[in-house]
Amino acid sequence: MAKWTAFPYALFDLDAAAVKKHWARLHAGDAEPLPKDAKVLEAWALFHRGEFQKAHDAGLKAGGAGITVANKAQAIYANYLEKSEKTKLAMFQEVAARAEAQQLGEPKNPNAYYWQAYALGRYSQGISVAKALAQGLGAKVKGALETTIKLAPKHADAHIGLGTFHAEVIDKVGSLLGRTQGADKATGLKMFQQALKLNPGSAIAMVEYANGLVMLDGDKKMNEAEKLYADAAACEPADALEMLDVEMAKSELED
Repeated sequence: MAKWTAFPYALFDLDAAAVKKHWARLHAGDAEPLPKDAKVLEAWALFHRGEFQKAHDAGLKAGGAGITVANKAQAIYANYLEKSEKTKLAMFQEVAARAEAQQLGEPKNPNAYYWQAYALGRYSQGISVAKALAQGLGAKVKGALETTIKLAPKHADAHIGLGTFHAEVIDKVGSLLGRTQGADKATGLKMFQQALKLNPGSAIAMVEYANGLVMLDGDKKMNEAEKLYADAAACEPADALEMLDVEMAKSELED
């Protein structure tokens, strides 16, 4: 595998013991249980520090619950740091396939469905939402996110993903056609609000909610969206992923 682009900020000083201690805070978004396997915990420590490629490799090597670390590390890296569009799309496809295979062995693992949905959702944005809907990817993303929430009702990130699904579909094809894809404005907004209720300090929940408001209501909600971006930009990141989210919020404010 080609060398991944390095995390562009100072690495976070988080070892396995620190990650274990702050687990509930670090995983408030994805509801991932604390791993029993020390090797998997070490892979998570690499992820939270910002060493995404090492986390991916260590997760794959550990197997079992390590597959989730590998999927998260690759999906997050592809979304935020990969420069090549072609490589990014291929990485999302790989994560989606690996997560789908994980579901077969662990049908009750919420994050096996979540990372499939996340990767397919980002892939869809890359090829154009309209094209993705025509390929039936919308139904797959929606179904996988709904399954995640059914298995883990407190999965804040899956609520964000579902909110984004509703907003993106309506934004791209309109509310009438959107209904045929199961997209609904009120449901979308409710999902974003629920995500923030479950994980109030989440910068990414604020950013995606702001994006959703702009997609669904345009200029009417610009002030509300800007306040959400500002709140997200003011968050204190606890790990590498949160740092990327906060920096993204700052760039939204500058636009």
